[in-house]
Amino acid sequence: MLTPSRLDLFKDYGTNLPLYPKFQEYFRTSKVPILAAWGKGDLIFVPPGATAFKKDSETAEIHLLDAPHFALEGREEVFAELILNFFTRHGI
Repeated sequence: MLTPSRLDLFKDYGTNLPLYPKFQEYFRTSKVPILAAWGKGDLIFVPPGATAFKKDSETAEIHLLDAPHFALEGREEVFAELILNFFTRHGI
């Protein structure tokens, strides 16, 4: 099985946009815990994209990291700690 490349994912991203209202409604009604860890320097998915989760979930946890678009690269331990702590707090 072939795995998608970043370019394949980028080309497919436009199919997500029409679904945003459904995602937002789900976040508002389900009360699912939300963790958004984002690069402050991301020029593609800008920080307001992360903080927008607060519009649909007052309990959304937002972390704006000193990082560019590929925030995870080189910061694996930071992300792992955020995720593990989030899971622990929410009993996941």
